[in-house]
Amino acid sequence: MRRLTLALALAAFAALPRPGAAALFGDDEEWRKQVQERLSKLEANSAERRLLIDLSSQIEALRADVQRMRGEVEVLVHRIDMLEKRQKDLYLDVDTRLRKLEPAVPGGAPGGETQASPDEAKAYEAALNQFKLGKYPTAISAFEAFLKAYPTSPLAPSAQYWIGNSYFAKRDYRNALVAQRKVLSAWPDNPKAADAMLNVASCQDALGDRRSAQDTLKELIQKYPASPAAASAKQRLERAARR
Repeated sequence: MRRLTLALALAAFAALPRPGAAALFGDDEEWRKQVQERLSKLEANSAERRLLIDLSSQIEALRADVQRMRGEVEVLVHRIDMLEKRQKDLYLDVDTRLRKLEPAVPGGAPGGETQASPDEAKAYEAALNQFKLGKYPTAISAFEAFLKAYPTSPLAPSAQYWIGNSYFAKRDYRNALVAQRKVLSAWPDNPKAADAMLNVASCQDALGDRRSAQDTLKELIQKYPASPAAASAKQRLERAARR
C-alpha cells in the first residue's frame, strides 16, 4: 500500500503543470492542494478498479456454480424420467393383469370356490364395477363394506385382493402393500394368494425396495410354482437379470 500511495503521488505530481522555481522552494499552498486533489482522484479510481475486479471474480464464480447446478439438474431430471418409466412399466404390467377380471357370477365365487349367497355376489359385483370404472376410492370403500358385512364369505379373499389393487391403481403403494399382505396372512391357501404376493413384489419395487421385491418373487415361485403369478414372477426376474 505504501508503494501504491507513493506511485499515485508521483503520478499526481507528474500530471500537474510544473511550477516555477520560486514555487518549488517557496510555500505554494495552491500547488500542494492540486497535488492532493489529484492524488485523491487516483486513489478513488484505483479503489473502483479493485471493486470491479472483485465483482468480476464473483460473477465468474456464480457462473461456474450455475453451470454446475444446471448439470446436476439435468442428471436429476434423467433419473426422474427413468423412475417414472419404471413405475409406468410396473403399472402397465399390473394393469394388464387387472383387466383380466374374473366375473362375479351371481350365486357363485370366482376360481371355483364355495358358492356365495346372492346378496354377497351382488355386493361384490357392485364393488368390482366401481374398480372397473376407475373409481378406486369408491371401490375401496365398497370392498371394505363387503368385508365388514360378509367376513366369512368365500369372496372375502378376492375382496381384500381388490382393495390392494385399488390402492395400487391410486399409486398408494404402502397401503396397497398392507392390503395384499392381509390376503397372504388370512388366506394363504386361496387362489388369490399367489396374485397377492405378485402384487406385494410390485409394491416393493414401486417403493424402491428392489431387493425385497426380488426376494418376494423367488418366494412366490417356491410357494405357488404352478400359478400364473409364478410364471409372471419368473419373467420379472429374467428381465431384472438382463439389466
